[in-house]
Amino acid sequence: MADWTVAEARAYLPRLRRLIEIVRRAAVVSARARSNGHRDRSSGRDGAEGAGEQTPADEAGAQEANAEAEELSGVGPAEALAEIEARGIVLRDLERGLVDFPSRHPGGREVLLCWQLGEPDLAWWHLPEDGFAGRRSLPLPPAL
Repeated sequence: MADWTVAEARAYLPRLRRLIEIVRRAAVVSARARSNGHRDRSSGRDGAEGAGEQTPADEAGAQEANAEAEELSGVGPAEALAEIEARGIVLRDLERGLVDFPSRHPGGREVLLCWQLGEPDLAWWHLPEDGFAGRRSLPLPPAL
């Protein structure tokens, strides 16, 4: 899907919430496996950054995350990401669950419908060059 309407994006939000949660859960489990449950003392977070080569524990953690996600929803993290990408949705920040739905203003200009996990509804949009900082509330203005 190339251009999303506001109504289409809103209708897809329940599915998108689930897909993002699947990918986020897998990322957390994978990070814990890479850190072997230890916290990174410098950042205070589970140590996934700067972890060198992938170990058998890393692979086991990733497999566990995939199995858990599939058990809960029938969709694994790879399939969840593939679906998001195939629909043309841009995942900007996995941790925040921030996404943009490519859309088109009635006047023809490209706009991005902007949503993040935790927001109850699709309520924001921005121009591609403005990014998240340039978010404006819906509806789209009559002219751009």
